[in-house]
Amino acid sequence: MCFVHHMMNYFPEEVLEHVFDFLTSHKDRNAVSLVCKSWYRVETFSRERVFIGNCYAICPERLIARFPRVRSLILKGKPHFADFNLVPPDWGGFVFPWIEAMAKGGVNLEELRLKRMVVSDESLELLSRSFPNFKSLVLVSCEGFTTDGLAAIASNCRFLRELDLQENDVEDRRGNWLSCFPDSSTSLVSLNFACLKGEVNLASLERLVGRSRNLRSLRLNHAVPLDALHKILVQAPQLVELGTGSYVHDPESETYTKLKNVIQKYSSIRSLSGFLEVAPRCLPALYPICSNLTSMNLSYAPGIISSELTKLIRHCQKLQKLWILDCIGDKGLAVVASTCKELQELRVFPSDLYGVGNAAVTEEGLVAISAGCPKLNSLLYFCKQMTNAALITVAKNCPNFIRFRLCTLDPTIPDPVTQQPLDEGFGAIVQSCKGLKRLSLSGLLTDQVFLYIGMYAEQLEMLSVAFAGDSDKGMLYVLNGCKKLKKLEIRDSPFGNLALLEDVGKYETMRSLWMSSCEVTLGACKALAKKMPSLNVEVIDESNQMESNPDDRQKVEKMYLYRTLVGPRSDAPEFVWTL
Repeated sequence: MCFVHHMMNYFPEEVLEHVFDFLTSHKDRNAVSLVCKSWYRVETFSRERVFIGNCYAICPERLIARFPRVRSLILKGKPHFADFNLVPPDWGGFVFPWIEAMAKGGVNLEELRLKRMVVSDESLELLSRSFPNFKSLVLVSCEGFTTDGLAAIASNCRFLRELDLQENDVEDRRGNWLSCFPDSSTSLVSLNFACLKGEVNLASLERLVGRSRNLRSLRLNHAVPLDALHKILVQAPQLVELGTGSYVHDPESETYTKLKNVIQKYSSIRSLSGFLEVAPRCLPALYPICSNLTSMNLSYAPGIISSELTKLIRHCQKLQKLWILDCIGDKGLAVVASTCKELQELRVFPSDLYGVGNAAVTEEGLVAISAGCPKLNSLLYFCKQMTNAALITVAKNCPNFIRFRLCTLDPTIPDPVTQQPLDEGFGAIVQSCKGLKRLSLSGLLTDQVFLYIGMYAEQLEMLSVAFAGDSDKGMLYVLNGCKKLKKLEIRDSPFGNLALLEDVGKYETMRSLWMSSCEVTLGACKALAKKMPSLNVEVIDESNQMESNPDDRQKVEKMYLYRTLVGPRSDAPEFVWTL
């Protein structure tokens, strides 16, 4: 490395900039900036893409000073457990200060990707008017905005190539926001508004699609009927990704026949999703395009019954990514296993979050998948039950897991065959899967499973724990053993002050720690904050227990700890105590 560094110093900075352009990983860019002052300076003025995993870890002004030529920003707000309604809705995560600072700082922003952020119409209006070359907006699990904000983006972003709205909470004030795209707008490559609940101006949609000749990805909402889908497909034969809206019609109708004839001519589609409303008898029209599909998302299609679903999947032999509901059943997963030999990612979501009915899948379906899909490396699996034997088999069959997330609908259920904890099964997963980076545990678990994780999960970066463990030892096994751990989130587990305070230096190498309904006290949180001033230690007190009785022995409801370069945030609500 010293020799390479010595040789590289002979090159002009312009050459180094060109070399650095080949480093696409954020981690690699971070690493080269630490080599020497010269490389740090070159990296400062050549870096255009920045990822910030916590919007409160740094302020926007400091980002702009560090990377004045940033063009693409990925920004995350609320903690991951917000997806499970564990973070209060008004906790924070506002994007407006970031957009305002970049507008004032003269940043030439072209791409903004936000996750779990509060996005107001005012922020979207400012975004649309401040960056003349803006091209891409991706919002995932965001809230706070309406279709008026989308109308501003459509009206003012003349070079917009991508508008991707995924699982956002959007207030629909008018259905004609699509008509705000000017007639001169022809640059769209990707458009996704599947999460919108309101009506759509179909004529405006059809005109927009017709003039967007480079459109490759289109995902519609439930308000787009099957007859409109037919007209859209006629105008966009170049589509690669398609998300249907309302897929309901009489299979004997002329509209259905026209759609079927159009689809037969399609050969470009590789990704299929949608079916928010569906008539299962209309699914055979899609069979001709299934043979080329590499991705299919039916996680929002409860109307497709298992028998029709398996018929559809039998035509999808090239699938690499499949998101589906558990109503497919174990037998349906066996069909996936025998058909989809190229499958790399599988997500099975619950069709009924509050029940454990007969539709839920079990260990039988997962074992079948592992036997039939040897390339599987990413799994999210909501199931009725799981056994140690099944997990051991899965670990042997699929040793290449990078992400393994399993959730039993009863979070403390033991192995139904032996009535033992699932420690050995998850132990087999972390021992066999050497590249595992993300792990979520479920079922009856003791401290033993955390010992296995600390011993074998050398590459683990994110761990999610719920209703698990016996004592502080379990958490300490993980903190002491997992050297690359970045995010640890724990709920309803018996970990307390000893585990929290044993090795506080570990938190400087992590991005964040979340603990809710555990055994941590206010006094321990205060002690941690005093020892580690580079951390923000936030206590979330929704019930006002701390305010009425600020006793250091009082257990905290929720504690969120994260690294920061800028100290306590200024927008914390009253129920958030920053210690």
